[in-house]
Amino acid sequence: MSGLVATRTVAPRDLSSCALPPAIRAKLLRAGFQTSQDLEDVSVLELSKETGLTPEEALRTLKEVRGDVASDVAPSAHKDSRSALQLLKSTQRLPHILTFCADIDNMLGGGVAMGEVTEFCGVPGIGKTQLGIQLAVDVHLPSLFGGAEGEAVYIDTEGSFMPQRAVEIAEAFSLHVSKMANLRNDPALSAAANSVATDKILQSIHLFRIHDYVEQIAVIHTLPGFLDQHPKVKLVVIDSIAFHFRHNFEDFALRSRLLNGIAQRLTQIATDREIAVVLVNQVTTKIGSNGGYLAPALGDSWAHACTSRVMLFWEAGSRFARLYKSPSRKCETVAYNIQAEGVRGVVRKRPRASEQGENPPPGGS
Repeated sequence: MSGLVATRTVAPRDLSSCALPPAIRAKLLRAGFQTSQDLEDVSVLELSKETGLTPEEALRTLKEVRGDVASDVAPSAHKDSRSALQLLKSTQRLPHILTFCADIDNMLGGGVAMGEVTEFCGVPGIGKTQLGIQLAVDVHLPSLFGGAEGEAVYIDTEGSFMPQRAVEIAEAFSLHVSKMANLRNDPALSAAANSVATDKILQSIHLFRIHDYVEQIAVIHTLPGFLDQHPKVKLVVIDSIAFHFRHNFEDFALRSRLLNGIAQRLTQIATDREIAVVLVNQVTTKIGSNGGYLAPALGDSWAHACTSRVMLFWEAGSRFARLYKSPSRKCETVAYNIQAEGVRGVVRKRPRASEQGENPPPGGS
């Protein structure tokens, strides 16, 4: 197995750690350049124009930063290398986080995957926030029940997180787990079920309220330190990723750079920490050859930020989820429901005899 393909990742370096003059570092940060990766494909003239540096300063800056990157890569590259077999075993070892809608879980291959970035997009009122809260509760499912047995970070950028709704979903979750334990009549399962009381669940959902894009970037960049202090966190929800980047943002080049940095940081966090990152995204109307249609916000380039993408939409008064992008699952559309207990599947009613006709079809029962 030693001949298998190996993957290698090199973490981008914060510019604040580079040996740059404070004035130049400040100009870089104001222009949206935060890590060495942000400067990888930037020319001297582009850097000078966007930051206000002189061409000479821009040239010295690129040499300094790219020289640091080169020296960092050589001695440490072997540490970040993993064989394809190791990657496969790591993926199979990680549990999924259930949504409590069996059809959505099956569509995703068992639930929301850990070690990946999953995005849920949809119109207002479709249940995006409720799904985020549901996942923040469900990540607490004990490992004896096949769950992640973790905690959650919830980054609320719109003020849409509802504590009372979290209480309702957590109470329904605790009751469901207790019923599962009682059905199996197993003392170990009963003890595990008792560990997911509503108060304990709410206590381990770490909420960050974000008021602008600067705070959003700051919280995401300080997440690794927070996760070091809270190693039980297995899920990060950002609700929503787009809100502060869609309003009062006139410099689209800066926006693209900032979003690219966020995407890289979140992917690195999900991969290195083996946790699930869930992004809630809004939708926008686009005009095509056949008229208008709804598409995820932040443009086509943002689609590369997530491993899997699910579109939530209405059809004939019912809620549906469509797996729009996945590296390993086929595109599929399933129905779901929002109930008092949280996100659930749609109960399929068996057809009555009168609807089937008086006689059963031949060859069937």
